[in-house]
Amino acid sequence: MPGIECFILQMSGERDISITLESFSGNDTFDGATIMPQGSFCETGTLRSIAEAARSEYILLGIRPEPLEMGYMALDRLVMVAEDTRADMLYTDYIDRGERHPLIDCQAGALRDDFDFGPVMVFRTRSFRRAVSRMKSSRRWGALYELRLAMKKIVHVHEFLCSGIETDRRKSGEKIFDYVDPKNRQVQIEMEQICTEHLKRIGAYLEPEFRSASSLYGGHEGEYPVLASVVIPVYNRAATIADAVRSALSQECGFSFNVIVVDNRSTDGTTGIIGGMVPESGGRLVHLVPERDGLGIGGCWNMAVNSACCGMFAVQLDSDDVYIGTDALARIVGKFYEDDCAMVVGSYMMTDFNMRPIPPGIVDHREWTPDNGRNNALRINGLGAPRAFFVPVLRGIGGFPNVSYGEDYAVGLRISREYRIGRIYDALYCCRRWEGNSDAALSLEKSNANNFYKDWIRTCELDARLSGREA
Repeated sequence: MPGIECFILQMSGERDISITLESFSGNDTFDGATIMPQGSFCETGTLRSIAEAARSEYILLGIRPEPLEMGYMALDRLVMVAEDTRADMLYTDYIDRGERHPLIDCQAGALRDDFDFGPVMVFRTRSFRRAVSRMKSSRRWGALYELRLAMKKIVHVHEFLCSGIETDRRKSGEKIFDYVDPKNRQVQIEMEQICTEHLKRIGAYLEPEFRSASSLYGGHEGEYPVLASVVIPVYNRAATIADAVRSALSQECGFSFNVIVVDNRSTDGTTGIIGGMVPESGGRLVHLVPERDGLGIGGCWNMAVNSACCGMFAVQLDSDDVYIGTDALARIVGKFYEDDCAMVVGSYMMTDFNMRPIPPGIVDHREWTPDNGRNNALRINGLGAPRAFFVPVLRGIGGFPNVSYGEDYAVGLRISREYRIGRIYDALYCCRRWEGNSDAALSLEKSNANNFYKDWIRTCELDARLSGREA
């Protein structure tokens, strides 16, 4: 059987390398663990040293600083799967503190740089060397990301072949903003460069050339009852829905607008609260209740934008949140005309329930740049908020997928394939975090499902860009 070598980083203290004879049955083909003196696998120099040092057919990287223990005959199994599948790279589910930690499959569109491969990554040595030899830039943070993007076939071994420790124990709601944290800005720039080079290499890069949206505005203005609609999908938000609706109705604009609340058959009193606000709104509040079950947030959005009440521009506001000022809607609609775009994304302030700022503060998604935003969008995990759409284009692409996670991201990717997305980097609303938030502390199973779905969305978009399809 082909051999395998293990490479472990030298840590500041002692490290327990628990790779025993039981882990691999053929002692003559296991070359043991090599301690690398470099500081990180994310540095190009470290990967070059490994490429030079490797003597076996396969390379195993223990990529976390905690003790690693391979399961009984686990290395045998990894090599066997590699040989059977002709994989360039493999990774495996693992045990964390006695609990099973399943991972998700790495799809073609899994281009985000925070994909979880667990504590162990295994590479075919010749594939590893070939990829490293093509690295023209010396990376400080993204070498491992660049390496895995170069792997043509990545296999997820759906077996728990090792024990490692998940180092990031934060709740899901605390992790999702890491990539917009200002202290990580230089890291993100490097990751964007790597992803952009990858898209160019495979033929999926989009040049900064866009179809005009403003040329369509004048031809549609007379078709809509108002120029803009604030759309608020809601389900069981009795504690916050009145604040959101009042915030939307308080907007001061030089154009006509309404507020469409799609009440997804709430059961906690939300329906009565909305109904009580309709008379005092002067006809500007539209209360829609679906006649059917089974609508996700995307389905609620489709109901709003396809209704006869919807304006030419549809602007998002979550039922937990409130606009910071009375000029937010006017600024968003003005941005459509200013930037000739089919979608606008703003920025928001993270707050507690009482709207006191909390970390990370303003989330402005400055990684979205005019020239490269739609390419970088395949790497990052979201486009930001609040989001607004030119309704004729939104209807023309078929609206939103009927899901409650990633629906806005899917639409943003699709629109960005052809049209410019305008950006406002000032905070336009308060995003309130409280115990009722659905993404505050997701289970591992739910996080995996969400990540897999967004990767699938990226895969679909990547396929479309590779094929050069247009609407």
